Amino acid sequence: MTQINVRVDGTSYSDDVEPRTLLVHYLREGLGKVGTVVGCDTSNCGACTVHLDGEAVKSCTVLAVQADGGTVTTIEGIADGGTLHPMQKAFHEMHGLQCGFCTPGMIMASIDLVGDNPDPSDDEVREGIEGNLCRCTGYQNIVRAVQQAAAEMRGTGTASAPAEAVARA
Repeated sequence: MTQINVRVDGTSYSDDVEPRTLLVHYLREGLGKVGTVVGCDTSNCGACTVHLDGEAVKSCTVLAVQADGGTVTTIEGIADGGTLHPMQKAFHEMHGLQCGFCTPGMIMASIDLVGDNPDPSDDEVREGIEGNLCRCTGYQNIVRAVQQAAAEMRGTGTASAPAEAVARA
């Protein structure tokens, strides 16, 4: 067993873990953070995406001991009390989910994307979330949700018109 000290969703934890324990399993089984989904266990689907020290990571590819001394934010930690994070709100309002299985990882990856690119085009959103798979949607509502949230996060309240819409106008 190895002792780790980690801050998850604003709370500090000190736990003994098996050195081979994946971060996703520590979060779900050790801390009850079940919003972080176990999808494929191969890093292909992105359902397990969380933020580790401010960067989006697939928690099925990170050992819990690698998070020692770090800060983890899960889908449960992004809302502000009863107020949804702008990305959560946009996914709800723009119907950016269907079954919801991929949604936690998709939202976490999208927040990271918007942090790097505050006004992404359709293609930039699609490229930015390419490591997160959704089997239910055609991605268009996800793209719209990311752009709506990006607009809210940068304070404009409206997403930029897609280039193809501007070209048709």
